[in-house]
Amino acid sequence: MKIDSLSVFFPAYNEEDNIKATVEQALQVLEKLKISQYEVLVVDDASRDGTTEIVKQLALKDKHVKLIQHKINAGYGGALKTGFKHSNYAWVAFADSDGQFDFREITKFLEKTGQADLILGYRLNRADPFIRKVLTFGWKTIALILLGLTAKDYSCGFKLVKRKVFDAVQPLESEEKVTQIEFLVKAKRKGYKFAEVGVHHYPRKFGSPTGGSLFSKVFLKSILDLFKLRWKLR
Repeated sequence: MKIDSLSVFFPAYNEEDNIKATVEQALQVLEKLKISQYEVLVVDDASRDGTTEIVKQLALKDKHVKLIQHKINAGYGGALKTGFKHSNYAWVAFADSDGQFDFREITKFLEKTGQADLILGYRLNRADPFIRKVLTFGWKTIALILLGLTAKDYSCGFKLVKRKVFDAVQPLESEEKVTQIEFLVKAKRKGYKFAEVGVHHYPRKFGSPTGGSLFSKVFLKSILDLFKLRWKLR
């Protein structure tokens, strides 16, 4: 199914070595798809490197590029909320800005727009350290047990969603890792249709991932938020 408009956003935190290539690839793909109206937003989550200036230069060269800045770091969940809130079109795609996804695979998602409201990517060959794979499996298992979330790879950072779904599941009160879980569980309970597509996942060439370790404050707070979400939705 062909769509006439599309918002794309990339959450970014200290991605100066990746963001230019990520945005430029998206622009090239969107131009080839001949979508009538599109925008590429970068949600800069209070980066401390050169990410902001690079995006500003990209925006000067191409009117489709827009920079949205957080003055205080809000984490991945906060960046997702901001990206959706600032998206202007009926369909919204988001992908991680670290170069681990190939945005050309957006065509797989677009093929599903006639049959689903949320199209979720799942990583075919996750190119992450072993400990991150273990943590993700643990989160997936907990979300399944507590909330019945059956997505193959709920935390995959490549999705295409109708903007109206985001509006319908407000308020999203969770942060960090739990934001996507809350989003998907609420959407499922409201009867929105899901589809899933396999996408390739590549090793990060530059920079470091920002996910918390097993005993970090972020991780422990996320566990608490997950149980709070279960209580609210019970």
